Amino acid sequence: MVSFTLIALTGICFAPFTTAVDITVSSGGGNATNGHQYGFLHEDINYSGDGGLYAELIRNRAFQSSERHSSSLDAWFPINGAQLSLNNNPSAPLSDALTTSMNVAVSKSEGTEVGFFNVGFWGMDVKIQKYTGSFWVKGGYTGSFTASLRSNLTGEEFGSVSIPSQSQNDQWTEHSFELTPSKSASNSNNTFAITFEASGVSGDSLDFNLISLFPPTYKDRKNGMRIDLAEALEQLHPTLFRIPGGNMLEGNTNTSWWDWKNSIGPLKDRPGFSGVWGYQQTNGLGLMEYLEFAEDVGMELVLAVWDGLALNGDITPQAQLQEFINDALNEIEFIRGPVDSRWGSLRAELGHPEPWTLKYVEIGNEDWLAGAPEGWDTFKNYRFPMFLEAINTAYPDIQVISSGSVYDGYDIPAPGGGDYHLYAEPDTFVSEFSKFDNVATPHLIGEMASAHPNGGSGWNAGLMPFPWWGGAVGEAVALIGYERNQDRIIGVAYAPIIRNMNRWQWSITMLQFAADPAMTTRSTSWYVWELMAAHIMTETLPATADFDPLYYVAGKNEKTGGHVFKAAVYNSTDGADVPVKLKFEGAAPGTEAELTILTGPENAYSINDPFTGINVVETSTQTVTSDEQGNFQFNLPNLSVAVLDSAPKVKRRWDRSIKQKW
Repeated sequence: MVSFTLIALTGICFAPFTTAVDITVSSGGGNATNGHQYGFLHEDINYSGDGGLYAELIRNRAFQSSERHSSSLDAWFPINGAQLSLNNNPSAPLSDALTTSMNVAVSKSEGTEVGFFNVGFWGMDVKIQKYTGSFWVKGGYTGSFTASLRSNLTGEEFGSVSIPSQSQNDQWTEHSFELTPSKSASNSNNTFAITFEASGVSGDSLDFNLISLFPPTYKDRKNGMRIDLAEALEQLHPTLFRIPGGNMLEGNTNTSWWDWKNSIGPLKDRPGFSGVWGYQQTNGLGLMEYLEFAEDVGMELVLAVWDGLALNGDITPQAQLQEFINDALNEIEFIRGPVDSRWGSLRAELGHPEPWTLKYVEIGNEDWLAGAPEGWDTFKNYRFPMFLEAINTAYPDIQVISSGSVYDGYDIPAPGGGDYHLYAEPDTFVSEFSKFDNVATPHLIGEMASAHPNGGSGWNAGLMPFPWWGGAVGEAVALIGYERNQDRIIGVAYAPIIRNMNRWQWSITMLQFAADPAMTTRSTSWYVWELMAAHIMTETLPATADFDPLYYVAGKNEKTGGHVFKAAVYNSTDGADVPVKLKFEGAAPGTEAELTILTGPENAYSINDPFTGINVVETSTQTVTSDEQGNFQFNLPNLSVAVLDSAPKVKRRWDRSIKQKW
């Protein structure tokens, strides 16, 4: 992904269309697969990891630093005259990873309660529910600490808990607690505070570090995910999870790439990471957390490994590359190695004796971009071939994937696969509908989204402010095109996936959120991807009809025994409905099927705005029955997305069970 600026919107053009579409789907002769995979990429952009999917409520919890970001007191404020400062004492840090702490100096007035508070990631949601927390202290203190959740507007306390001090002069001690507020806050402008009696401090100050607070998490995982965001992702029916993201993997330089080893083990031993999106990252959301999340949701992994190229163009020479190939092999062993292997045993020590399944490993990220042309040349000449040979020698069953595609000018050596990324105008997605029809090399569509308006000027113009309905229909056309070629398309991933509405670097995301869960918004794209992923085909089937303005794919699902038809109408003449007559050879007359149609408003640039809470996507579901000739007949509106399934498995439940503003 690259930088951008914003431009004005331009209109969608219309293509001619005159006749109805008559489609006959053959009973055999298609492309059999295990089912096309839909998923997403996650990296810590837009505070979508720290402050987002990662449920930690405390911002800057361990005062971490890196080559680009100095330690700071960001988000921390004193209470009752306490003096806050950074203490970087290399002789007595909390750990080798967390070397800077917060010193809290006090004046010992009798009965004075002092301390500090944290404003979180632009607020904290406070409900009557159990919060779990902990903090480390060094310094003598007799008495109790009080942890509380408070309003940042009125100072009202919603709940507190007293924690007996175990603090000692020359030793770090951890204090854990549970806190259940007696009252829910009416908004998310709240803080977390720790206070103590100044008179109980044996010296002049106490040092604090790794101050943490978690609400209930998805699947009750310790150090886990934020429930509403995780559920919104789970409801997409994803089967593919690309980690640890895109540019985050590369790092800014060859000394600051995302090192998986720094992201495992106790939190006090995770040094943090110099993020590539303008802020320090904690490494709290690490490899184990990603793997557990994939397991909980039921997603297959596409593991990206660092390959010797950084965002600034730093390239690892061939003579030094083996170190990083070995590191990638160690990471693979950590994930899927037996419990008696070196790295598999460490995984078991960290709580997961059973290996995870890993079938896809991608080498680097967008190597055609960083430091081009030299970076791309070295990738093709020695970096990818060396990784490919080493990984497939050790793990012949793993599909190794290049970080570029055949369309980036690489004749990828077998058995390697490619990765194609496309952030584009909706018209571009439509124009590329048949792009992979004759490509033999397997490909992952590792990043895609409608990002620019039709008629815009690409990256010089910028991204749209939100996903919009016309863009989502363009994505649907692309998804149908990829699914038509599911024998060679490994899967497709939306990117980036979520965006914090308080601070972001990339506006087009499938979900938007803030500290208040009421702001969590499923975009127009979310509804399209959910519908597509909910109806999987294990075999695509040949069909007789041309494309434009109706783009479609048809097939069957051997697991359900049903026939499936997916379609999108993109720019019909004068916006007219498209009549469809659809017949599956071998299907009996009188067969019933569920037809779900998504439509948007007349203005194709309409959005699901998190500030108004209005959902512009209309979903209609009806039962249709084939006539005496076995034909299903129905009309599809212009700029609509539809799925017909004769044996649907998924019941849409969020409209009923998830409280949203719309």
